[in-house]
Amino acid sequence: MGWKSLDDMDLAGKRVLVRVDINVPLKDGKVTDASRIERTTPTIRDIRAKGGSPILLAHFGRPKGKPVPEMSLSQLVPALEDAFGTEVIFVERPSREFIDAQAPDAVILVENTRFSPMEEANDPQMAQFLASLGDVYCNDAFSAAHRAHASTEGVAHLLPSCAGRLMAEELGALEKALGNPERPLTAVVGGAKVSTKLDLLSNLLDKTDYLVIGGGMANTFLAAQGVNVGTSLAEHDMADTARQILADADRKGCEIILPVDIAISPAFEAAESATYVDVSDCPDDQMILDAGPRTVEKIAEVITASKTLIMNGPLGVFELPPYHMATSAMLDCIAEQTGAGDLISVAGGGDTVAAINKAGHADDFSYISTAGGAFLEWMEGKTLPGVAALG
Repeated sequence: MGWKSLDDMDLAGKRVLVRVDINVPLKDGKVTDASRIERTTPTIRDIRAKGGSPILLAHFGRPKGKPVPEMSLSQLVPALEDAFGTEVIFVERPSREFIDAQAPDAVILVENTRFSPMEEANDPQMAQFLASLGDVYCNDAFSAAHRAHASTEGVAHLLPSCAGRLMAEELGALEKALGNPERPLTAVVGGAKVSTKLDLLSNLLDKTDYLVIGGGMANTFLAAQGVNVGTSLAEHDMADTARQILADADRKGCEIILPVDIAISPAFEAAESATYVDVSDCPDDQMILDAGPRTVEKIAEVITASKTLIMNGPLGVFELPPYHMATSAMLDCIAEQTGAGDLISVAGGGDTVAAINKAGHADDFSYISTAGGAFLEWMEGKTLPGVAALG
């Protein structure tokens, strides 16, 4: 661990710049899901308990370097005050004089950092300006840690820096899952395209004992092995790459698990019940929408034998019943093994979190990351600028 936590910092009487992720959904100017705000609460509470004053830095939406009234953070003040149980002072154009004039434990919210083009450009001038507002920098936004922006990376080099509670929790969970895992280690990777996850698959081959591949990606691997996938979503131009990945896995001792039976349908739509066939029996005019029960059985055996599991992507089209079956059954098994204390389970990515929530297992994983791009880049083995800057 090359970074400091809040416990390593003297915050008494200090103004603490805190980079947070409060990109929450809004409807008619009201927050409809405050869970991202709530996850920052331990950091804000602990900074104030240590005698510091939190100054919140955050982006909201994609304003592209210009002020956009609908993306103003001022709309989030009521939700922040509810979560923190204290007044939150919103400031559009902050200065050190303004900040020093507030109470020693005041919580201050600075307007959307992306209203300036200097933020995403990681302009040294903006980093210097932000640094002038505080005495200590605390990054609690792992979800933005893959971006080298002024508020995530630039300012971290200019002040004593540390990870917030949520960032520290996330990094600890990820280290347990992929950095120094208990073995056997299984990864579940789903999604539409192999081409978007080449870096991920290459990194996982070196680190995992089992690699379960589902979704449209599995069709590409099946097609590369000469299996007829009918009208299924598949990248036939990636056949050579898929065969190379299979050969590399064999050489590195990583067992790849692909479907042995499948749910087929003539159309991409919900149905009363699923039709299951052997993986070699997909008709020309049908598409694969899920893995079948024998595949689920094989995956359950692998999960039961594993000590650590990371998940990024569902096995089938979980949004369309009954093609959520394989994903739901796998999640039931992960939840059971985790609950019994036999498995460390970490998951992340938008579709993954949606599938877990839909299956009612949001509280049954060891850790669920709300970071999309940052979680994926970490799984790919890439250095995240916002984390590296804390070292």
